[in-house]
Amino acid sequence: MQVGITAAASYLPDRVLSTDELQEEIERASGFALPPNLIYRMTGIESRAVAGVDEYASTLAVRAAARLMAENDIDRDGIDLLIFASASRDMVEPATAHIVQRELGTRAHVFDLTNACNSLVHGVDAAAAFIRAGRARRALVVTGETPTRSMRAKVRDLADFRSSFAGFTFGDAGAAVLVEPVERGGILHFGTETSSEHWAVGGIPGGGSRHPRGDEHTYFQGNGHELVNVFRDLVVRRLDRLREETGLEWADYERVLVHQVTYPYLERFVETTGVPKEKLVITVPEHGNIASATLGVQLTRVWRELRSGSRTLFLGLGGGASVASMVWEKS
Repeated sequence: MQVGITAAASYLPDRVLSTDELQEEIERASGFALPPNLIYRMTGIESRAVAGVDEYASTLAVRAAARLMAENDIDRDGIDLLIFASASRDMVEPATAHIVQRELGTRAHVFDLTNACNSLVHGVDAAAAFIRAGRARRALVVTGETPTRSMRAKVRDLADFRSSFAGFTFGDAGAAVLVEPVERGGILHFGTETSSEHWAVGGIPGGGSRHPRGDEHTYFQGNGHELVNVFRDLVVRRLDRLREETGLEWADYERVLVHQVTYPYLERFVETTGVPKEKLVITVPEHGNIASATLGVQLTRVWRELRSGSRTLFLGLGGGASVASMVWEKS
């Protein structure tokens, strides 16, 4: 059975926080000045959307999903699998997918799936597997990312600033994709590379059995430079194997959707891989690192321009660390 993505939508919160404003907030809370334009110069991020106090991970997912359903005339009873695939969540229990379903009014089988910023692309792969196995007919895969909630607003010193720096790249967003059987094309290939020995390089340690409580563990912390090097090696390995597994080269893709952490990292990605820059959908200067919503936002942006029969490469990067690739042909 051929299974593909047949619709996509995204949602960005109304509030926009510029990087200049973010640096001013950190300096004001911390009581000392940072070098001028430091965060912008190191990230190339100009701004990011920030969820309001009454907006949660589920809120962003629901708004993206509702937009998809309205734009494509999808009846809520037509969804029989709903996967909330996100690094963020509303709470430890119950699964955020239940909260999303309550708001959408569907009666689908639901569960959460998480693998850091790779969550959405893994959710699509899982949905496709359910459909091929005959356990679902039409799946809605959604994400709601609120990583700005893990940004440390007050740092003690420059060392504290450095360990928290990756968190200052974050932005919030929601995305949704519809996955169902198609007559031609669809998801042609899925593959991953994983190096779990690097699980401790960066993350948000709070909320689990190791650190169930405590503000200190609710902020993103880690070694951003080391994480970038890990991703570089994994990306090269995944792309080499992808060429071996599919025989496809850059010229065979209409678009390349890649997870974006900072603009300098994206430039290094282009230099390392040789991907033609015009095939990328560049979102990081405007939205920052929007975690697993990144690929969904990029797909929504180019959806209408993609021709039937065109191929798109999805390349996700997730802390832990893992790289996921998916080749999709639009029906």
